[in-house]
Amino acid sequence: MAVLSGLIRVMEKAARKAGGRLRRDFGEVEHLQVSRKGPADFVSKADMRAERAVYDELLQARPDWGFVLEEAGVIEGDPTKPRWIIDPLDGTSNFLHGIPHFAVSIAAQEPKLDGSGWGDVIAGVIYQPITDETFWAEKTRGAWLHDGRLRVSSRNRMSDALIATGIPFQGAGDPAEWMKIYAAIGPEVAGIRRFGAASLDLAWLAAGRFDGFWETGLKSWDTAAGCLLVREAGGFVSDFRGRSEPFHDAQVLAANDALHSKLHKLLANALKG
Repeated sequence: MAVLSGLIRVMEKAARKAGGRLRRDFGEVEHLQVSRKGPADFVSKADMRAERAVYDELLQARPDWGFVLEEAGVIEGDPTKPRWIIDPLDGTSNFLHGIPHFAVSIAAQEPKLDGSGWGDVIAGVIYQPITDETFWAEKTRGAWLHDGRLRVSSRNRMSDALIATGIPFQGAGDPAEWMKIYAAIGPEVAGIRRFGAASLDLAWLAAGRFDGFWETGLKSWDTAAGCLLVREAGGFVSDFRGRSEPFHDAQVLAANDALHSKLHKLLANALKG
């Protein structure tokens, strides 16, 4: 059984506090007042309430840490201390359409020792309120679902692999690029899924439910916790060139080691033309 560190306990408490509010609002989704901040990018009162719940909880626990928030933006803290990267409601469109597939994502990122910027993600929590599942990981301590250890799948044949992705939509993404990648990968795999919440795609990859994942045009709050989960579950995460950073958002390719190399080869060849 995993022993939760103080850091993970703080993160899980904040995620569950926000998740409880989201569950209540999800039951009243038809009554939510919704505004738009961009094409097909909805913001609801539920989204902002969830972000405030996470912010208040984490600020009380770590008052000198900074924040990167989807709605409120960057809030600077002590530059020698870690910062939080938060998506209070990943899967907003699902939420507002009554589809029970969304999550709260929280990551903690440490500063580089030389003060030149931000380094590794040291902890991540992804909480799915409807299923009451808490996926979490800490650097060097593995990835977990509640108190059960997670491992990426052991599948090594593309024909057996189930791959997750995000599909470009109005005002976001590159449809032509996506179609090239899909045309290369689709015929080689058992299936491709688009569920609409990148954090959960990565958490499910860490849990072995998916075998691979690719997407472009994401934000740090979509992927910071999920990239750590995949790595701590024994997977590999890179950009489309194969480079590995603390986390990826503009380009993300993730899988177990065997499938990552095969997916990367297909993807790279598709984008050459």
